[in-house]
Amino acid sequence: MSMALAQKLAAESIAAVATGQNLQDVLAKIRARHPDLSVQENGALQDIAYGCQRYLGSLKFMLGKLLNKPIDKPQLESLLLAAMYQLHYTRNAPHAVVNEAVEEIGRIGRGQYRSFANAVLRRFLREKDKLAAQCKYDDTARYNLPQWWTAYLQNHYPKYWHNIAAALQSHPPMTLRVNRRHSCAEAYAAQLAEAGIEAKALDDYAVMLKEAVPVAKLPGFADGVVSVQDFGAQKAACLLNPQEGERILDACAAPGGKTGHMLELADCKVTALDIDETRLARVKSNLDRLGFGGVSLHCADAQDLAAWYDGKPFDAVLADVPCTASGVARRNPDIKWLRRPTDALKTARQQEALLDALWQTLKPGGRMLLATCSIFHEENGQQLNKFLNRHADAKLAEEHVLLPNKHQDGFYYALIRKL
Repeated sequence: MSMALAQKLAAESIAAVATGQNLQDVLAKIRARHPDLSVQENGALQDIAYGCQRYLGSLKFMLGKLLNKPIDKPQLESLLLAAMYQLHYTRNAPHAVVNEAVEEIGRIGRGQYRSFANAVLRRFLREKDKLAAQCKYDDTARYNLPQWWTAYLQNHYPKYWHNIAAALQSHPPMTLRVNRRHSCAEAYAAQLAEAGIEAKALDDYAVMLKEAVPVAKLPGFADGVVSVQDFGAQKAACLLNPQEGERILDACAAPGGKTGHMLELADCKVTALDIDETRLARVKSNLDRLGFGGVSLHCADAQDLAAWYDGKPFDAVLADVPCTASGVARRNPDIKWLRRPTDALKTARQQEALLDALWQTLKPGGRMLLATCSIFHEENGQQLNKFLNRHADAKLAEEHVLLPNKHQDGFYYALIRKL
């Protein structure tokens, strides 16, 4: 495996995210440019790229302590951060990490940064424990969150903010949803144990693995016995509670986890919408794997009713609306650094028109589940209250705020009934 290549490409991703680009998109482009990357190189690239975003606050803080003045070359800074992540969080041989980074940095300009990089990284190796201890005196470094985000949590979740901050910089668990048409959590956990995979049941149909594994290693995955889905995300279909024969709309359906779950729960007639053709293809792929071929799929903007709606009202609507995704920031750690303090208000405004349009497609006596993967109130409780004020025929049935913890990401659900 070429550690140098993984390190170099991960540094590219750090610089790209710093300009406002999404990490998943950046890595997809990098991999498209380098189709010959080995499995090990791909794994190392993923680990360094995601790890650097997960711990960016502390890495930048420690780098700052080693410098006399800030670095004005993004390529240089990114390579140093990638190497520091490897030195602090991986088992890579320290001398190899330093040598590869210095070699790559030597190619910048006329090689004038080679000795500087060598000195910085060797000093980091000597002092990393002391530097790590100093992180607790700086909020951005300690919580690996922007200061505005930490302040928001302290203000809105005074009892739980510390736990949320800790969860957001932890590694997300790999959780499976067992297809109840095939098995249950207890039986599937036993199958996993036979395959040498350690796991525990979280409820009757959810299983959490001790360590993540490729899906190809999961017994029955290709046959639709299980799906990968966060424990908190599994609550959505259960709250909507689909019944036999009901017509249900799944708005913003991609990648199809909740769509499939609804069909596992009942023989209902689902219409799945998504605005993106590529993402809609993922919904179809997931449903095909589960054996649900009769779903009506539409590529359309959900709030543009003229583009897709035939006028027949639905019994239930899953409104999994676009949001800041602040509740899943440990799964997508670049979110922490890409979001801005006003973003939740902006997405909340966009959600309003979508929710109002979806409400028109719901029959009287029907139910709509407002769902987000956010922990920002503007997109959740505040959004709900505004919706109820706009619609006299809407009544809240139940509301759930799921905060990130060791078992789940952060989600918000409000089940609204149409009078």
